[in-house]
Amino acid sequence: MSEAKTTQSVQSGEARSSAIMAAGTLVSRFLGFAKTWMLGAALGLGSTINDTFINANNLPNLIFLLVAGGVFNAVLVPQIIKASKAPDRGADYISRLLTLAVLVLLALTALVTLAAPLVIDLTTQGYSEQQKALAVTFAFWCLPQIFFYGLYALLTQVLNAHGAFGPAMWAPILNNLVAIAGLGMFIWILGENVYNPHTLDNWGPTQTLLIAGFSTFGVVAQTAILLIPVFRLRLGLRPRFGWRGVGLGQAAKLSVWTLATAAVGQLAFLYVMRIATIPGAERLRLDNAGDKAAAAVLPGNAVLEVASQLYLLPHSIIALSLATVLFNRMTRASQDGNKAELRDALSHGLRTMAVATVFGALALFALAGPLGMFFSGGEPQDGVMLAQTLTILALSTPFLSANFMMSRVFYANEDARTPLYVQLWLAVIYVVGAFFIQFLPVGQIIYAIAILYTLGNILSVVISVVFLRRLLGHLDGPRIANSYIRMGYAGLGSAVAGAGALWLLGSYRADGFAWSSRPAALVTVVVVGPVMLLAYLVLLRVFHVTELRDLLRPLMGRLGRGAPAPVTGAAPEPTTPARATVSDDTGLIPRISGEFDAASFRAGPALAPQRVAEPAAAGNSPDAPKNYLPEEDTPGTARGGRFRPQVPLPGRRTYQGDAGQNPYFPTKRNHRK
Repeated sequence: MSEAKTTQSVQSGEARSSAIMAAGTLVSRFLGFAKTWMLGAALGLGSTINDTFINANNLPNLIFLLVAGGVFNAVLVPQIIKASKAPDRGADYISRLLTLAVLVLLALTALVTLAAPLVIDLTTQGYSEQQKALAVTFAFWCLPQIFFYGLYALLTQVLNAHGAFGPAMWAPILNNLVAIAGLGMFIWILGENVYNPHTLDNWGPTQTLLIAGFSTFGVVAQTAILLIPVFRLRLGLRPRFGWRGVGLGQAAKLSVWTLATAAVGQLAFLYVMRIATIPGAERLRLDNAGDKAAAAVLPGNAVLEVASQLYLLPHSIIALSLATVLFNRMTRASQDGNKAELRDALSHGLRTMAVATVFGALALFALAGPLGMFFSGGEPQDGVMLAQTLTILALSTPFLSANFMMSRVFYANEDARTPLYVQLWLAVIYVVGAFFIQFLPVGQIIYAIAILYTLGNILSVVISVVFLRRLLGHLDGPRIANSYIRMGYAGLGSAVAGAGALWLLGSYRADGFAWSSRPAALVTVVVVGPVMLLAYLVLLRVFHVTELRDLLRPLMGRLGRGAPAPVTGAAPEPTTPARATVSDDTGLIPRISGEFDAASFRAGPALAPQRVAEPAAAGNSPDAPKNYLPEEDTPGTARGGRFRPQVPLPGRRTYQGDAGQNPYFPTKRNHRK
């Protein structure tokens, strides 16, 4: 078979893998919104019970990311990937790594779960004794999820290292289905909140089991189902002790920047979430005092959580996929020291991504009312509060995605230090802002936090631009601004068309069709959304926005609709090794939702085999195919700047000898020697 055909076959296989992962992600997100809708129906969007549960259910993911998430992605992933190249396919090494990680996870989970009352005290403010007791009960049910999140992350990396990318993308679907089943039984047995209000006074163990218990059962199922494809790998994994020479200590030293970035981001987010619990506690006090009218207009952290999930949708579907496609181009340009090509890749990414995110921002802004009513749980006032929060967050969607794309440049340059600086600035802004927000009138706290997130997204772009100018000189600003302006005109025209359609459907009247029921709100979204999209596409052509074509090409490729680009000639062989990456989504998204995102624990798909010119003395054949990571003893290729020396990407160069030859781990091959 010719080299061209081989390359086409590899690209076709990668397209199929990407299509499987993209389909799994889309189905999972759809079911996630179904779960959110059912939770609102079961408990009410603006209820004390919902606020309390969401706060407790977010804690496991946040604590895992704070304590262990960075270690798993920055330290363990490269170790697992390298070990999989050993003669035993990494069975011995991975067994020891899994044994160590499971013991650490068990200890961490047990410690945090036993400390549930203290955890609730630290992450809430103003809770009454009755509400705090329920929060602790929810926490006892939910905090064991920490262990299963960690095990899920480990099993995902074992599968990825052996080329199985699909199972980890489809496993969260089972999680959502189990949680939806519990919510369905809750509604069937106990009724929707709008008809049968669920309060602290009538809450019991059965309700807790169906809500918190099934939430945890879903996480358990999500992890357990991954054991099936892991067993099919036939690695013979079993508990193995003795961890001397594993190399995690050196890896952790190299990963200190990523670990610090994760810790800073999560601590800031936890503090903001503590402030977000104040309105829910005040609502309960007003309810108990008999002032139900005042209590009904106080949005709680459940409103902020649902608005955050909706606002992140354009970013998670479009920006992440596009950043994955462009990251390899950025790394090649950075590796070659080609600042012009790196700048062009960033400019292309920002302009192409904006086609989707600008429309997504304006569509969410225009459709905030119907979306609010649809997720309201049947209470129009709750829908109004959700709509108001969403309108604040929606317009910052392009900034969130732009900052994420900019951070790819730093990681492409193997620079994990600059993202920490950016995260530190944002953490200071969030913590200081949240500190002053707590003194505002209680009814304005959630809206003020939404404004804080919006300002943080905008400022993150400004801060990233400052650092990027030091690296690239300039960022092709006039060209980017020109494209954004033309997309903005098209988006405004689309918003006007949407506003007209919404007016016809009565969305701007309290007694209008869109506010009459949740099905009516869904019909409104289904009707008005395509009207806005059609108007946007027409106006993009009118304003000659050519980036639309660039956006559709990689997205269609990831969905399996586009054939691989034909190979017209032999590509020049690189003279330096392919750059290592920990994950194709390396880095942190400014987190404004505690919802677990399985994609953040997925290693990237294997790159096409490349022939890398390396000295024969290094023990590598020039014709040897290269996988996701190069050999760990390959020299780093990061290029330093005036303010930054060479900084390797965490986990990049943890040397531990030839794969499968660790002297501390007895193997059959070692015994033969």
